[in-house]
Amino acid sequence: MRANFRMQRLFIDADIINGSPIEASQDQFNYLANVLRLEAGAEVLTFNGRDGEWRTTLSFPSRKRIQLTPVEQTRPQPKPFDLHYLFAPLKVGRLDYLIQKAVEMGAGLLQPVMTQHVQGKITNIDRLRSNAVEAAEQCGILAIPEVAEPVRLADLLERWPRERRIIYCDEGNAGQNPLPLLNAIKEKHLALLVGPEGGFSEDERSLLRSLDFVTAIPLGPRILRADTAAVAAMAVIQAAIGDWE
Repeated sequence: MRANFRMQRLFIDADIINGSPIEASQDQFNYLANVLRLEAGAEVLTFNGRDGEWRTTLSFPSRKRIQLTPVEQTRPQPKPFDLHYLFAPLKVGRLDYLIQKAVEMGAGLLQPVMTQHVQGKITNIDRLRSNAVEAAEQCGILAIPEVAEPVRLADLLERWPRERRIIYCDEGNAGQNPLPLLNAIKEKHLALLVGPEGGFSEDERSLLRSLDFVTAIPLGPRILRADTAAVAAMAVIQAAIGDWE
C-alpha cells in the first residue's frame, strides 16, 4: 500500500492502540497547534516504527495539551530494512543530507565508522536520530533505522558477523561497472561501507581486501563525493540485489 502524502505524518514513541489516546509532546504540540494551526477533529498519520501507520484524530483536553487518538490503521508495519549503512562522518551540513538520503534509500542501520582520513566527527548522536525520523516522516517510511555509536574501522571489522557481506566503494578498483560484482553476491544480509572524502588509506584498503566477507566495487568512471557515492551505491545495490527486485 502506497503512502498518503496529502496528510501530515508524525512519528511518536508510544505504542499505537486503536482508540487509546496518546499525549503529544511539547514539541509536537507546538508543531501541530502553532505551526500547522490544526484544530480539534483534524487528522494526521502517526507511526512508531512498530505498529504500522494510523489515521489519528486530534483533541485538545486543555489549551496547552493535544491528544492523538488512533482510529484506523492505514498501512501495516513492513519487514525491517536489512541494508546496513557504514559511513565515515562528513561535515555537519553534508552529514545531515547523507543521513536523510540513507533513510530514503532503505538503510536499516546507520553506523558511523572512524577511518584514518575521516574529516568529520559525531558530536551529537541524537541529531542523527532526529534527522532519520524527519526523513521517515517526509518520505513515507514506517521503519526508523537504528543509529549506532561511532566505532573504529578496525574494531568494526574484527567483530563483524561473517554472514553479512560488506560492500565497499573503492575508488582504486579496476573497472567501472559494479553490476557483475554485485550479481555474484549470494548473501541476503548486506552492508555498504563508504569512506571519507580523502578515501581509505592504503592500510585500510589492504585490510578490507584481505577479508573474505568484503566485496570492493567501483562506481563508474567519475570521481564522486562521499555523499554522492553513498546514494549512488545504495541505489545500485537495491536495484541489483536489494529490495527493488
